[in-house]
Amino acid sequence: MTDDRYGSDVLSGDRSPSRPVHHRPARTSREQAAEPGLVVEDVETGWVGAVVRVEKSGGQHVVVLEDRRGRTRTFRLGPGFWVDGQPVVLTAPVTSRAPARPTRTASGSVAVPDARARVARGSRIWVEGKHDAELVEKVWGDDLRVEGVVVELLDGVDHLADALRDFRPSADRRVGVLVDHLVPGSKESRIAADALRAAPAGTVLVLGHPYVDVWQAVRPERVGLDAWPTIERGTEWKRGILRELGWPADDQADVARAWQRILRSVRSYADLEPSLLGRVEELIDFVTA
Repeated sequence: MTDDRYGSDVLSGDRSPSRPVHHRPARTSREQAAEPGLVVEDVETGWVGAVVRVEKSGGQHVVVLEDRRGRTRTFRLGPGFWVDGQPVVLTAPVTSRAPARPTRTASGSVAVPDARARVARGSRIWVEGKHDAELVEKVWGDDLRVEGVVVELLDGVDHLADALRDFRPSADRRVGVLVDHLVPGSKESRIAADALRAAPAGTVLVLGHPYVDVWQAVRPERVGLDAWPTIERGTEWKRGILRELGWPADDQADVARAWQRILRSVRSYADLEPSLLGRVEELIDFVTA
């Protein structure tokens, strides 16, 4: 005689004392903030998507989910969702009232919050004039302070060789030089070549942009131009530019005010021409190597 301890139907609802039934405890839902990017499944419809945003609609909070094909659908915030196979009650994400710290510097580098300026290196970056220095400071200033790099005015490139002789560059005291209008055959290119020949190999790097003045390294649309105008020979370039813009151009004070206006228009590296961006980045890499 055989005793079938399970009976003929293991799924039957026989609840007799001799056949105890084991119940799986019901899973309770936990609260889950609907943070952007969270992958969620709506139990009722089976829709699976990543949270795009939470917003108010018709007096209630709703969550917008985007599936892998880019389609979006809106659901009422609350119970009825699964995350990683577990039931959840979606809640609105907590937003901080404190302003978020910038994650990038003006140059596009990763920001280092609360970083102290490093003690200055022996190496230097030299630029031709005040406007060059102010532009470099505005875009790369945070990076330079973290790296301990000092930017100094060369006050024109004509005496570059003498300045290098006085500085005495070495492997630990490198010099990176940013020169305006550094194009083949120009006076600036000849001066740079002479200076490099006189300096110890590998201690000096001279780079430049093709513009007459660093003003042109700012994208022209930032000051309302389609392109920087060509100024006739014999006309002081900056005064000519101001007249083309319709800005005051009577004296040096007008030039100074115009530059501050141009500088204020620069918000980040994206407002500068690539021909300047690449050269400055190379110089920073050179003096911090």
